[in-house]
Amino acid sequence: MDNERDHWSSKFGFIMSSAGAAIGLGAIWKFPYVTGMSGGGAFFLLFVIFTILIGFPMLVSEFIIGRGAQKEAVSAYKKLAPNSIWVITGPLGVIGCFLLLSFYAVVGGWVLIYSIMAVGGKVIQANTSYPDLFGSITATPYITLIGLAAFLLINVVVISFGIQNGIEKANKYMMPLLFIFFIVLVIRSVSLDGAMEGIKFFLTPDLSKMTGESALYALGQSFFALAVGFSCMVTYSSYLEKNVSIPSSAGTVVAMNIFVSFLAGLAIFPVVFAFGFEPTEGPGLLFIVLPAVFSQMPFGEFFLAIFLVLFLFATLTSSFSLLEIIVSAFTESRRYSRKQITWMSGIIVFVAGIPAALSFSLLENFKLFDKTVFDATDFLVSNIMLPLGCLLIALFISLRMNKQLVKEEFTLSNSLPLGLFQTWSFLMKWIVPITIIVVFLGTLGII
Repeated sequence: MDNERDHWSSKFGFIMSSAGAAIGLGAIWKFPYVTGMSGGGAFFLLFVIFTILIGFPMLVSEFIIGRGAQKEAVSAYKKLAPNSIWVITGPLGVIGCFLLLSFYAVVGGWVLIYSIMAVGGKVIQANTSYPDLFGSITATPYITLIGLAAFLLINVVVISFGIQNGIEKANKYMMPLLFIFFIVLVIRSVSLDGAMEGIKFFLTPDLSKMTGESALYALGQSFFALAVGFSCMVTYSSYLEKNVSIPSSAGTVVAMNIFVSFLAGLAIFPVVFAFGFEPTEGPGLLFIVLPAVFSQMPFGEFFLAIFLVLFLFATLTSSFSLLEIIVSAFTESRRYSRKQITWMSGIIVFVAGIPAALSFSLLENFKLFDKTVFDATDFLVSNIMLPLGCLLIALFISLRMNKQLVKEEFTLSNSLPLGLFQTWSFLMKWIVPITIIVVFLGTLGII
């Protein structure tokens, strides 16, 4: 992707690429296990509410900032609010993306390893204990480090040569295929004996399980799943043509994200209960449950391999957006070439990701605030930095950005009623920042 004034070739390409950036580990990997650890249906209800009332307005805001400035994240805030405190929003996003990618790439390495093993027919075998298989992989230092390095290498190679043509074109085919295979998985999952208990766990809200902590996790998940808060979508939308409707594009991405999260829950939790797993299995839930599901299907190894490859693609498209915001922030100065910056960034992220990669082996007893490095980084990014980033963006677009420019970008190329703009403005001015602050303070025990 050319960092100057390259553009997406079509609205569909932009939506698929934005969906690819959003739909990855957040919806397919993290959502099921966080839901399992946070009460099931109650958490899912909170997640949907936050995604619609908070996530959607935030996604629209990042689209408006990016296309309005026609600059990547760091330069966008400098252009729209020069010589003001608001310019810290861009660098904060870059730091957040860096930290997020440092543990995201660890999981991406797991997905890559599982994909290679599945293609080679090494996952589904007689008498295989899937929890033990996952545990042996994550507990072996050299395997996790190789996975981390290989995953980042793919990112570096793609980003160094530009991502518009490859990512956009691939998303047009691979994302629909991912949906198709997810639906196949759901059909098989819900047809298992004992699946109904898992469906009830996922779709029946138990309001007694709603806590301040679960609310914070749901809020963080809505940000994480939509890739908002760190201005990734500011960079992506800076390549967007003026003839594309921002609200309708954001609405499509949000709807796709909720649908994928819904499919992920229906694919995972019926199997969790049918096979006697615990819904609180944690980060390994997807890697433990998926092989169990496919082992019950005809040609299961074949379908597992295809799904994992497609899942790997979804994981990569999300990580591309994280690395892109880091690289684009430093290519603006033109002191170094895009390839040089990309390779340097990849190496630094790899080094930063080593502690997270070793959190299940050599560093499993090393704790930060009673959490492993992997979990501590995840908590910091998802539950502190993402809400903080979203709060800054909400305040920026409501208090600082030129109101006429905001309205023009919102209303361009659509016939939506004026009331929608007024509703969005109200949400961004009051509901979004107040919700973020209240939930955050409630979790800290301050209120």
